[in-house]
Amino acid sequence: MKNTDILIVGTGASGLFAALHIPENLQVLMITKGQVKESDSFLAQGGICVLRDEEDYDSFMEDTLKAGHYENRRESVDIMIRSSRNVIRELIEYGVDFARKDGELDYTREGCHSKPRILFHEDITGEEITSKLLKAVQALPNVEILEQVTMLDMIEKENTCLGIIAKTEEGEHLGIQARYTIFATGGIGGLYRHSTNYPHLTGDALAVAMRHGVELEHIDYIQIHPTTLYSQKPGRRFLISESVRGEGAKLYNAKGERFANEVLPRDLLTAKIQEQMKKDGKPYVWLDMTVLGEKVILNHFPHIYERCLEEGYDVTKDWIPVVPAQHYFMGGIHVDSSSKTTMEHLYAVGETSCNGVHGANRLASNSLLESLVFAQRAAQDIGEKWQSEGEQEKDFAELLQKTEKCICKQEKNLADTYKQEVLGEIERERQAK
Repeated sequence: MKNTDILIVGTGASGLFAALHIPENLQVLMITKGQVKESDSFLAQGGICVLRDEEDYDSFMEDTLKAGHYENRRESVDIMIRSSRNVIRELIEYGVDFARKDGELDYTREGCHSKPRILFHEDITGEEITSKLLKAVQALPNVEILEQVTMLDMIEKENTCLGIIAKTEEGEHLGIQARYTIFATGGIGGLYRHSTNYPHLTGDALAVAMRHGVELEHIDYIQIHPTTLYSQKPGRRFLISESVRGEGAKLYNAKGERFANEVLPRDLLTAKIQEQMKKDGKPYVWLDMTVLGEKVILNHFPHIYERCLEEGYDVTKDWIPVVPAQHYFMGGIHVDSSSKTTMEHLYAVGETSCNGVHGANRLASNSLLESLVFAQRAAQDIGEKWQSEGEQEKDFAELLQKTEKCICKQEKNLADTYKQEVLGEIERERQAK
């Protein structure tokens, strides 16, 4: 057994940002299913949105609502937009090196944005942000990080989360008692054959939440990214950032004809591409980056250039084959504006949560911002409640033992069981609509 004040399940951007905002007098334990850098936050290419000035507020709000088909929670969108400048300021203080032009922050534009409002670092913005956050967290004396530790189930009593039971890399069970728990477990790409996500991200927190009656929201809202590099190799699909199209790259069918507006919302462009693939009888369409020019490609998209070169395509000269793939999860564990779930002492942040910002379809580059804003709010809410809450539950060891007995009976197939439960619930949601 381990005992901590705050448990954070996940080490992506949202989990790290939450840890950075927990009061330093509280002990924080972070666990991750894989290695500490194996989170989708490290894979984010495009950038992070920011409110440039007050005149930008209405269009930022409208762009987000329009992309989300007006199914967004407007209060959450407002919180995200209003908090954006402070988040960016804090990231810069942590050493995040956003692109600059003539000494000022440079902004780019992506699909469905009416104005350039996206800050970026080459084409690896997620890695730049998350690596700097990780470095800051690793320097904190009150935070411990454990790798290769997989959450198996939650320990709860009377709708109050008391901690979790997990499995270590060596296969041993580990009971973690915590006054507060934050789920920051990422997306569900591991449930799909073609995905831009790490394969170990399989929605475990959703399955655990369902088993304990924690409310979920819109878990059938799953975003397909329109443009990933087509390959016959198995494994994770390499994403060709939306900012490539935002900068002017063009899509062509098998005859070399344009067939869609390249900056449509992701779901609409995905439908156009899938329709065109069917017409062409091919498993991909063509993306032309050559129109951007060699200087823009090598300066703004060097890692896309290098990755495509590995597949035999020189994007300064060649068109590349692209295909849609599962990319992002807009649904998740239902949370309020402070990231609190319907269970006491349990919070959820990042892609595993649903605070309503994204609606039915995420606006490009809102994910990193949303994750950071609401992770900070979770940490602040915990800090405010800490003094008024009682001590940890004395029955934890007994409850852990009972849970362990149940887990032992199904542990051999637990991962597959969780996958099927999540996929089954997604399908039920779809059928209900």
